[in-house]
Amino acid sequence: MTTTIYGLEKCDTCKKARNWLDRKKVAYEFVDYREQRIPAESLKQWAKQVGGWEKFVNRASTTWRSLPDARKSPGSDAEWTLLIKEHPALVRRPLAVFDDGRVMQGFTDKLYAQAFEAK
Repeated sequence: MTTTIYGLEKCDTCKKARNWLDRKKVAYEFVDYREQRIPAESLKQWAKQVGGWEKFVNRASTTWRSLPDARKSPGSDAEWTLLIKEHPALVRRPLAVFDDGRVMQGFTDKLYAQAFEAK
């Protein structure tokens, strides 16, 4: 089994993460979540693991800033998942989902070294 990296094909941070994994010869599967939408249940589980929707979503993104103010305060899991379905770029990326179910967001050399070289 391999780790699955979720992100966007053209995202620079996702490219850096994938290059790091390739250089270290770490097996992974990449899923562009604009092309392959993530089920709402998975989004809810992952958001819970990283500390809630506020941490799961990148509020500093251009996508978030361009949302109407009324959309920036989802009140339920269903509203959050609908918002992400409409705007998948809102998810903080890359998102790594490990074989054991752990979830990790973002990329730095140090973060990936700790997560993948310790295996």
